[in-house]
Amino acid sequence: MNKLYIGNVSEQASAVDLESIFEQWKIPFSGPFLVKTGYAFVDCPDEKVAMKAIDTLSGKVELHGKLLEVEHSVPKRQRSCKLQIRNIPPHMQWEVLDGLLAQYGTVESCEQVNTETETAVVNVRYAAKDQARQALEKLNGFLMESYALKVCFIPDEQAGGAEGPGVGGRRGMAPRGPPRAGSPSLGARPKMQADVPLRMLVPTQFVGAIIGKEGSTIRNITKHTHSKIDIHRKENAGAAEKPITVHSTPEGCSNACRSIMEIMQKEAVDTKFTEEVPLKILAHNNFVGRLIGKEGRNLKKIEQDTQTKITISPLQDLTLYNPERTITVKGSIEACALAEQEVMKKIREAYDNDIAAMNLQSNLIPGLNLNALGLFPGGASGGMSPSMAAPPPPSGPQGAYPAFGYGVYGSEIAPWPPAPAGSPSLCGQPETETVYLFIPALAVGAIIGKQGQHIKQLSRFAGASIKIAPADGAEAKQRMVIITGPPEAQFKAQGRIFGKLKEENFFGPKEEVKLEAHIKVPSSAAGRVIGKGGKTVNELQNLSSAEVVVPRDQTPDEDDQVVVKISGHFYASQVAQRRIQEILSQVRRQQEPKPAPAGPSLARRK
Repeated sequence: MNKLYIGNVSEQASAVDLESIFEQWKIPFSGPFLVKTGYAFVDCPDEKVAMKAIDTLSGKVELHGKLLEVEHSVPKRQRSCKLQIRNIPPHMQWEVLDGLLAQYGTVESCEQVNTETETAVVNVRYAAKDQARQALEKLNGFLMESYALKVCFIPDEQAGGAEGPGVGGRRGMAPRGPPRAGSPSLGARPKMQADVPLRMLVPTQFVGAIIGKEGSTIRNITKHTHSKIDIHRKENAGAAEKPITVHSTPEGCSNACRSIMEIMQKEAVDTKFTEEVPLKILAHNNFVGRLIGKEGRNLKKIEQDTQTKITISPLQDLTLYNPERTITVKGSIEACALAEQEVMKKIREAYDNDIAAMNLQSNLIPGLNLNALGLFPGGASGGMSPSMAAPPPPSGPQGAYPAFGYGVYGSEIAPWPPAPAGSPSLCGQPETETVYLFIPALAVGAIIGKQGQHIKQLSRFAGASIKIAPADGAEAKQRMVIITGPPEAQFKAQGRIFGKLKEENFFGPKEEVKLEAHIKVPSSAAGRVIGKGGKTVNELQNLSSAEVVVPRDQTPDEDDQVVVKISGHFYASQVAQRRIQEILSQVRRQQEPKPAPAGPSLARRK
């Protein structure tokens, strides 16, 4: 891949002009420039030089007032199934990229290319030509975390005949895994088994026996179960129970749990403790609904299979700093041990499903750090990508739950990653947005909560203003929730509202929660949202799977704004909202006065 195609070449440009640009940027070339009308070709000494030319010149250097486009020259017969994707965000995780690529077909291979650029480059082979073509059309220019992807065909040796020494080699390419020093990383692949810790509550009077003299007992458990055990005895001074976190494989967690139960049982006998000592497991509230199952079927089956009695603490016990519910299991040690295995199996399955869904969708919400949203537990970092592993919460009441980095808005967890230098869309504080979300009228009480406690707690958690508008009439079937706050607050608030409606059974067990959201846009920008012939809004619907409608013949309100209606499930709605806000940001930037151009005509664009 040493031959380059240079596009967007001015009719005034000559071979000498192109030579001077290559010489100016110290890019060697091994043959003359072949200049055609509007484009040109040139050979480079090797692939490394060709890639340097693309990175340095493409979209960055002007010639006679036109930005040059530089990419690999690919004969038509070799434009088949192989693509090169450039300008990938440097901290993008593999599973996110995999999810994005898989939307367009079967990916047979994906290899990272070693470059000296800040961003990452991969070579991708699809199973079929039409899949590669669709990926090229959809992904070229696609924004990820403010980086616009650059996609082009590269020579497909299998399509073009036998491999020769000049093509088909793997010079400069490295398989997935740690790249060479200095090259950007897409991150290591996560473990196949998520390291979801086992969280237990034990009576405070048994903590000393579990630790043992000079820590001998807990060391012995750790050694034999190949686990890491944290006993949080210093938090919540005076509390009747203390949390214990066990980090290990599922088998290791279960063995440690059994050992701890045996120690507590022995200590209860030795101290003549007359009360029953049940097994208490802590689980994040997000997973409890799936543990219980439709009409409680999952929980009933576990009880029947293990001969135990299982109860779960009520939702009212949840607080802003404690998103966990207590699962109490009563029975023999053997029965409780079996129940723990089944309970944690369900929780791990729910965790894996949520993380997979989040990884697949997170790339569609540019600039948003999902780790800070508090929708998923952050302690199981072994099963999460490094960028998603939350730091422990600050000391204080919430310190009793260090294994679950509950991303409270305003805490030490930064909800927005640092913006790349020169990125206008992410510089400074994110702008406040207002979204009008419509919920079933019967659900208003559940959202408000007793004496308004739930909506107040939700508002504090999300960092957003949340108000419920008066009903349009006595027969109104929907009520409007007005949410005002920056993008990450919108995500958190809306996510919790969607979840609450599901929890409270306002939608059936197999029914997806779909709500309508309205965004007001300047009437002058409505055309940009729609696009020529409806192209933009159609692409938006294809991308997000949400229904997006800009009603015709709207009369702008007193602020000269019109409504865009978005209907769909939570992630679909969020993707559509982010894309619309992105369009509005582009409109605002274009309306700002532009600085006077400076510098020579062959200046590299900053």
